[in-house]
Amino acid sequence: MKKSFIRIQSIIFCIALFLMLGATQSPVCAEESKDVILSTTTSTVDSGLLDDLIPVFEKKTGYRVKTISVGTGQALAMGEKGEADVLLVHAPAAEKKLVDASVVINYQLVMHNDFIIVGPASDPAKIKGKTALDAFKAIDAASAVFISRGDDSGTHKKEQSLWKDANVTPTGKPWYHESGQGMGATVLMASEKVGYTLTDRATYLAQKANLKLDILSEGDKPLLNIYHVMQVNPEKFSKVNAAGAKAFVEFMIAPDTQKMIGEFGKAKYGASLFFPDAVK
Repeated sequence: MKKSFIRIQSIIFCIALFLMLGATQSPVCAEESKDVILSTTTSTVDSGLLDDLIPVFEKKTGYRVKTISVGTGQALAMGEKGEADVLLVHAPAAEKKLVDASVVINYQLVMHNDFIIVGPASDPAKIKGKTALDAFKAIDAASAVFISRGDDSGTHKKEQSLWKDANVTPTGKPWYHESGQGMGATVLMASEKVGYTLTDRATYLAQKANLKLDILSEGDKPLLNIYHVMQVNPEKFSKVNAAGAKAFVEFMIAPDTQKMIGEFGKAKYGASLFFPDAVK
């Protein structure tokens, strides 16, 4: 009974505050602002990074993060519709469109790792040691099995740009397959089909024990993989949790979090899976 009375008082207070401020300045009551919807790429989940970071954020701030792991294209689309509060993604060209349209604000560089081309140890297309573009050309020439995510994710966008720069149109060719799934599922499919795929290094290392795939092309400049975090603009979408989103952005670029990002993976894999960029 007491809890119900307190809740009623809280609602009455919010209504009164709303009337005082006016409809254009709708306040968010504390009890309604605990959930933060994070829309992010599958690589931040499949690598295990967010499993380490989110509990720390929740403990420090009292917010509860609801993570939606999808391809970057879908994550950005959620932002465009106001269906998420904050985005953590890795497709800078696509992100810029949302920044320029003021769909997102507080756009911050967080970290980077890199993409790699992996494939069977037998390497039927002989791509080992080649640049990314030469590797893609060799895969096409050999009609070697290639597994694409095919999901408009940041990785898929990068893959498409590499095919374009290599002057290869793989769609429709019998050796080219689309998984339509996240990065973890895609590398598993490539392993099962004894094929090649493009993946972020973090997901590959996290899944390596389950794979029969080797790193065959790496270190090429076009394979750089950059992550940004950003708030969905509350002036465009009044229902977003602006305070929670802002807190998450600030957490991701804070020195302590950046240190955690830089250390992530070292103990288990012997190397960092991500490299912090917000604190230099």
